Amino acid sequence: MKIGVIAIQGNVQEHVDSLICALSEAGVKAEVVTIKHAGIIPTCSALVIPGGESTTLCRLMEREGMVSEMQEAAARGVPIMGTCAGLVMLARKGIGDVQKTGQKLLGLMDIEVNRNAFGRQVDSFEIDIVIPAIGEEPFNAVFIRAPEIVSCGAGVEVLAKVGERVVAARQGNLLALAFHPELTGDMRLHRYFLDMVKGD
Repeated sequence: MKIGVIAIQGNVQEHVDSLICALSEAGVKAEVVTIKHAGIIPTCSALVIPGGESTTLCRLMEREGMVSEMQEAAARGVPIMGTCAGLVMLARKGIGDVQKTGQKLLGLMDIEVNRNAFGRQVDSFEIDIVIPAIGEEPFNAVFIRAPEIVSCGAGVEVLAKVGERVVAARQGNLLALAFHPELTGDMRLHRYFLDMVKGD
């Protein structure tokens, strides 16, 4: 099994390290690879789109020929986790800054998103949130220029909220997180993603 992390920008190494740790905890053997160009995505059993600057990330992925590969992988049922900017990229529709900039999205998940919904870099924060899918113990979520999911289609399962704002959701093989699980020592969300790869 091979798990690929899009490595054009963002928290790449943190995701690699978290995946390796989660794999070790789960006793699962897999290779974690970084992806900087086309040709690797079709060989992966799972994919991670990390945080970063979503407009730049999508533009660079398109330039490298990775957008169509990602869309084809999703259509084949390959599990994909998008965190922060990765969440924005998974969406079918965006409002606010996404509309203003004409940002292209992968259009994979039936969600509408608002980029930087929680404010700028100086407004970054950490908060304990309850995610029943990974257990009763709260998860310390790190929000950095975080987006929010403003609406979900019928096939989307809401996994977590901050107040009334949706910050984690799943639709089949797609997992979208507004925060950065790779910046904590808590591997439960990466373990949850691995369970998706194994078929729950």
